[in-house]
Amino acid sequence: MTRAVIAGNDVSSLGEALTTEGVDVTTAAGTANRDALEAAGIAEADVLVITEMRLATSIPVAKELNPDVRVVVYAEGSLPDFARGQAGHILDPKLMDPSFVAEEVAAA
Repeated sequence: MTRAVIAGNDVSSLGEALTTEGVDVTTAAGTANRDALEAAGIAEADVLVITEMRLATSIPVAKELNPDVRVVVYAEGSLPDFARGQAGHILDPKLMDPSFVAEEVAAA
Protein backbone atom coordinates (compact mmCIF):
# COMPACT_ATOMS: atom_id res chain seq x y z
CA MET A 1 0.00 0.00 0.00
CA THR A 2 1.25 3.47 -0.88
CA ARG A 3 1.59 5.85 2.07
CA ALA A 4 1.29 9.61 1.57
CA VAL A 5 1.77 12.58 3.85
CA ILE A 6 -0.06 15.77 2.89
CA ALA A 7 1.38 19.12 3.95
CA GLY A 8 -0.98 22.07 3.64
CA ASN A 9 -4.65 22.80 3.32
CA ASP A 10 -6.15 20.29 0.94
CA VAL A 11 -8.71 22.57 -0.70
CA SER A 12 -8.75 20.44 -3.86
CA SER A 13 -9.58 17.26 -1.88
CA LEU A 14 -6.56 15.38 -3.19
CA GLY A 15 -6.37 13.48 0.10
CA GLU A 16 -9.87 12.14 -0.43
CA ALA A 17 -9.01 11.14 -4.00
CA LEU A 18 -5.84 9.40 -2.79
CA THR A 19 -7.84 7.49 -0.16
CA THR A 20 -10.30 6.41 -2.85
CA GLU A 21 -7.32 4.98 -4.78
CA GLY A 22 -6.26 2.95 -1.73
CA VAL A 23 -3.47 5.24 -0.55
CA ASP A 24 -2.94 5.51 3.21
CA VAL A 25 -3.03 9.28 3.85
CA THR A 26 -1.88 11.26 6.87
CA THR A 27 -1.54 15.00 7.31
CA ALA A 28 1.40 16.98 8.63
CA ALA A 29 -0.08 19.60 10.93
CA GLY A 30 0.51 23.33 10.84
CA THR A 31 3.59 24.42 8.93
CA ALA A 32 4.70 20.82 8.35
CA ASN A 33 7.90 21.32 10.32
CA ARG A 34 10.17 18.44 11.36
CA ASP A 35 8.04 17.44 14.35
CA ALA A 36 4.81 17.54 12.32
CA LEU A 37 6.34 15.51 9.49
CA GLU A 38 7.67 12.93 11.93
CA ALA A 39 4.27 12.71 13.66
CA ALA A 40 2.60 12.19 10.28
CA GLY A 41 4.92 9.28 9.50
CA ILE A 42 7.20 10.79 6.86
CA ALA A 43 9.93 8.24 7.63
CA GLU A 44 7.67 5.45 6.32
CA ALA A 45 5.90 7.46 3.60
CA ASP A 46 6.27 6.84 -0.11
CA VAL A 47 5.03 10.29 -1.11
CA LEU A 48 4.98 13.81 0.32
CA VAL A 49 2.25 15.97 -1.20
CA ILE A 50 2.63 19.73 -0.80
CA THR A 51 -0.63 21.62 -1.33
CA GLU A 52 0.62 25.12 -0.47
CA MET A 53 3.74 26.70 -1.94
CA ARG A 54 4.45 28.45 1.36
CA LEU A 55 5.26 25.00 2.80
CA ALA A 56 8.10 24.36 0.34
CA THR A 57 10.54 24.45 3.26
CA SER A 58 9.14 21.11 4.38
CA ILE A 59 10.52 19.42 1.26
CA PRO A 60 14.22 19.38 2.24
CA VAL A 61 13.26 18.42 5.80
CA ALA A 62 11.20 15.49 4.54
CA LYS A 63 14.00 14.41 2.20
CA GLU A 64 16.44 14.51 5.12
CA LEU A 65 14.12 12.29 7.18
CA ASN A 66 13.32 9.99 4.25
CA PRO A 67 15.67 10.36 1.26
CA ASP A 68 13.50 8.02 -0.85
CA VAL A 69 10.23 9.93 -0.42
CA ARG A 70 8.75 11.15 -3.72
CA VAL A 71 7.60 14.75 -3.67
CA VAL A 72 4.45 15.89 -5.46
CA VAL A 73 3.61 19.57 -5.35
CA TYR A 74 -0.09 20.10 -6.08
CA ALA A 75 -0.53 23.81 -5.62
CA GLU A 76 -0.96 27.08 -7.43
CA GLY A 77 1.96 29.43 -7.75
CA SER A 78 5.66 29.03 -8.20
CA LEU A 79 7.88 26.67 -6.24
CA PRO A 80 11.01 28.37 -4.85
CA ASP A 81 14.27 27.44 -6.56
CA PHE A 82 15.73 25.78 -3.45
CA ALA A 83 12.95 23.16 -3.50
CA ARG A 84 12.41 22.74 -7.23
CA GLY A 85 15.17 20.15 -7.68
CA GLN A 86 13.73 17.92 -4.95
CA ALA A 87 10.18 17.89 -6.29
CA GLY A 88 9.38 15.02 -8.61
CA HIS A 89 6.17 16.54 -9.96
CA ILE A 90 4.85 20.07 -9.81
CA LEU A 91 1.18 20.19 -10.76
CA ASP A 92 -1.34 23.01 -10.89
CA PRO A 93 -4.78 22.08 -9.46
CA LYS A 94 -6.39 24.31 -12.08
CA LEU A 95 -4.98 22.05 -14.80
CA MET A 96 -4.98 18.59 -13.22
CA ASP A 97 -8.01 16.97 -11.61
CA PRO A 98 -7.31 15.47 -8.16
CA SER A 99 -8.64 12.07 -9.22
CA PHE A 100 -6.13 11.91 -12.09
CA VAL A 101 -3.25 12.91 -9.79
CA ALA A 102 -4.37 10.34 -7.21
CA GLU A 103 -4.44 7.57 -9.82
CA GLU A 104 -0.88 8.42 -10.89
CA VAL A 105 0.42 8.61 -7.31
CA ALA A 106 -1.21 5.29 -6.41
CA ALA A 107 0.14 3.57 -9.54
CA ALA A 108 3.75 4.71 -9.09
